[in-house]
Amino acid sequence: MVTTTQLPLPSYDGATVVVPAPGSGPGNWAGAASAVLVDGVFWLTWRERRPLSDGRGVAVIVARSDDGVRFTPVTEIRREEFGAESFERPVLVRLPGVGWRLYLSCATPDTKHWWVDTLTAATPEELATGRRQVVLPGDDTTAVKDPVVRESPEGGWEMWLCCHPLDRPGHEDRMTTRYLTSPDGLDWTDRGEVLAGRPGEWDERGARVTAVVSEHPLTLLYDGRADAASNWFETTGVARWDGDRLVADDAIEPLSSPYSDGALRYAAAVPLPDGRTRFYLEAARPDGAHDLVTCVR
Repeated sequence: MVTTTQLPLPSYDGATVVVPAPGSGPGNWAGAASAVLVDGVFWLTWRERRPLSDGRGVAVIVARSDDGVRFTPVTEIRREEFGAESFERPVLVRLPGVGWRLYLSCATPDTKHWWVDTLTAATPEELATGRRQVVLPGDDTTAVKDPVVRESPEGGWEMWLCCHPLDRPGHEDRMTTRYLTSPDGLDWTDRGEVLAGRPGEWDERGARVTAVVSEHPLTLLYDGRADAASNWFETTGVARWDGDRLVADDAIEPLSSPYSDGALRYAAAVPLPDGRTRFYLEAARPDGAHDLVTCVR
């Protein structure tokens, strides 16, 4: 069993900037990344975001690296190609015997609704022209986005999905996490809510799973915030599976950036061959922009 002291956790201290924010000041963010290590090559995907007045999440980039720090883009997907008002977290997965799949979080124009789309191709370079399929359309009552997707240890695929209730106008920023399974990564079965905010706690307004960091017990990182004013400025907590749902580990203080809005969110965790973990995070910097940074723990 992994204890709190043994758990690899990311931090801003000693982190290296991988992708700088696309501009200076609040709303200019590089991040919401996911990453995998395949045959010695790091593959990273992230969204480029501008301020609300300049288009929000305008593009998703896929890039490769031999060292996990210096990346070369291989393809880019623009929001206009999906008729989306904005992009949020993308997820890149390797499909054994098939190729690669990119999950995209897409905003429906002029609404608070989101859906999850996919592109599948033989290589990462071909994803922009890959086969498209909507996998999670959401509905009139729920926006769905920011999935965490991986092959399940039991076979098939599993997903932790961020859900925003749309029942109260002006309160659509609230978020919970649901767990889903699939035989093929396209046809998903909802297994129910597994994580939600806690009244009176730092994560009261919402809780979004972002990364798996340990298997025994199953331990995940998640984004949380206390109120609506902290939307986009989430910090990172730890939760463990108790057999029925994820339970926050209160022994670990929320992880944050020391700068501006304090955001340290959208963690991605890549296990390394030497037993360490390389993390990627979206982190606030002094001018209010967010860089995509990495650290090894």
